[in-house]
Formats: sequence, structure tokens, C-alpha cells
Amino acid sequence: MGLVPESDLNSTPLKYSDNPDTSDVAELRRVAVHLAETAADHVRARRPEVFGSGAPVDDAVQSKSTPTDPVTIVDTETEQLIRKLLADLRPGDLVVGEEDGGSLSGDPDHVHWVVDPIDGTVNFVYGIPAYSVSVAAVRGGRSVAGAVADVAHGVTYSAGLGQGAHRATPGGEPIPLRCNEIDSVSMALVATGFAYATPRRTRQGELVAQLLPYIRDIRRIGSAALDLCMVAEGRADAHYEHGLNLWDWAAGALIAAEAGAQLSLPAPESPGSAGELVVAVAPGIAPEFTGLLEQLGVTTPIPAQ
Repeated sequence: MGLVPESDLNSTPLKYSDNPDTSDVAELRRVAVHLAETAADHVRARRPEVFGSGAPVDDAVQSKSTPTDPVTIVDTETEQLIRKLLADLRPGDLVVGEEDGGSLSGDPDHVHWVVDPIDGTVNFVYGIPAYSVSVAAVRGGRSVAGAVADVAHGVTYSAGLGQGAHRATPGGEPIPLRCNEIDSVSMALVATGFAYATPRRTRQGELVAQLLPYIRDIRRIGSAALDLCMVAEGRADAHYEHGLNLWDWAAGALIAAEAGAQLSLPAPESPGSAGELVVAVAPGIAPEFTGLLEQLGVTTPIPAQ
């Protein structure tokens, strides 16, 4: 497993261009923030309407890959809202969304907007304040701008390729993000997540049990996008997870990378069903953490079964 520096996010050879145009990164970042914050406002307003009485309104929650993997009416509404905003703001761009699909196809230099309308839907359903809207602009096979809006806390994380990463609250000045300065894996707080399908989930549980004696502790927040932002902000020292889709990591990985994290990412077209590993880790422990993951077999993909 090779980790890549912040200046070369997604540096694994791909069929896409290795030198994406970055001349309009500031504008793409502005749009990503606008989309994420507007969508977060919608999610925030809709939750009490859908779940305010304790039980959701009729047909508000459906199952996706397994009975425990939900999608709500607010997920689909929010993605539709983002798609409508993009059609008005950037009508020539393409969209890849968790709920309504799309792919990185066509002109490799074209901007694709990769959208997760609610990352952490289970938390959203239960009212646990850890769910986000994730929006990334992808060009040439890599993220060039992205934003993750922490819905419950009114915080927006954003980054542009080569522009750094920042945390912002309404009316406040953006705060630059940097990973923790840490030099020992034994002191690392590590974030991770688990799949819904039983075979992959079982293997992930086995690996966590093997990793736990070597680190400070594990955190399972329930939103990969927020986990990656936690690494960027220094609220976690590393994140790893198998089986993420592009919309789970496209924005958060860029934010972590621009804050100094070392990353290992699947090719952007790799589906979550392939079970490949996403890693973001503070630079001071990157070689040691990488070696530990390899030693324990964590770097081996866990395909869906």
C-alpha cells in the first residue's frame, strides 16, 4: 500500500489525465461550498418535519443494499436539490450521486460533481448529530475542490487543490486546517467504519480487534466524510475503511490531503463493492501506520459477498 503526499492526491496511475486544469479551482471550491451549505440547510430543516414525532412519516425510510442500510426521502430530495442548483449554475457539468447515479465518463477534463446528499444516514434517522453533505468537483480523475457540511453543527470544511483546507462557521473567519503532529502509532486515535453486509462487516470487526492493541483507541462516528475532516482538523490521527464509494471520500480526502495527511485511495471508478481500502493518516505516523496495516492484513480488499 502506497501513501501519497498532499501535493499529489490520487497519484496512483489512472486512465485519467495526471495534470488536471486547476486554473478555476477557487471558483469550483466556492460552488462546492454553496452547494453543500444550501443542501445542509435543507437537511436541517427537513429532519424535524420527517422525524419530529419520533416515528418517521409514511414511506420516509426505505432499505438499500441490506435491511439495515437506509435511504430516506430527505436523501433523495437533497440530491435532487443539488442537481437542480448545478443545472442552473454550471449547466455543462456532469453529476455523480449516491442516489441518482452517474459515472466518470466522457471527456476526462470535464468537471464531474460527486455528491453524497447525506453521509451518515443512519445517524440522521436516529438523530445522532454526525451526518454531512459532501460535494466534490472531480477533473482528470482527481478531486480539485470539495466541501463537507457538518449539518448538525453548522460547520463547513472545504479545500481546493493547492489552496489548503479550512473550517468555517456562519459569520466566522475560515480557520486553516492541519493534521496533528504525532510521531507514534501507539498514541494514535483512529477512525473507521463498517459495512452493512454481514461477511464484510465480520472481517472488519476481526481486523479492528487486531489493530486495537497497537493504537490509542478507535472511533466509529458513522460518516466517512466527517472522519476524513476529523483527520484534517486533528480530531483524529488516521482514518481507514474498506468498501467506500467515490461519493464517500471525494471531498473529505481532498480536505485531509490539503491539511497535510498522507492518503491511499482506490481509483475513482472503483466501486465500493470491490472493497478496496481508503486511508488518511497524519504524516508523522504515516510509515509506521502503513506498515502496521500491511502487517495485520488490513490492506487486503474485502469484496462484497
